[in-house]
Amino acid sequence: MIGEEARVALTCPSCGNDQNFLVKTLQMHLAHVSESRIEVSEEGRPAVFELLCDECDHALPLDEIDEVTRRELLLSLGAR
Repeated sequence: MIGEEARVALTCPSCGNDQNFLVKTLQMHLAHVSESRIEVSEEGRPAVFELLCDECDHALPLDEIDEVTRRELLLSLGAR
C-alpha cells in the first residue's frame, strides 16, 4: 500500500454516490453591541447538522457512518 492514497469509505446507500456530499453545519458567534458598533468577539467550532448525498439528496445518518470516516469528516471541517 505504499504510495497508494487511502480512500475514505462513504457511500450513499440510495444511489451509490461515493464522491460528493453536502455537509450542513451550524456555527455560533458571540456578537457584542456597543454604541453603534457590532463586534464578533468569539466563535465556536461548527457542529455538523446534516450530511446529504449531493446526487440524490438522501440523508446519511452520522451515527451509522464508521468511526474512522466520521472522525475524518469532523477533523476536515474543524467541527465537533
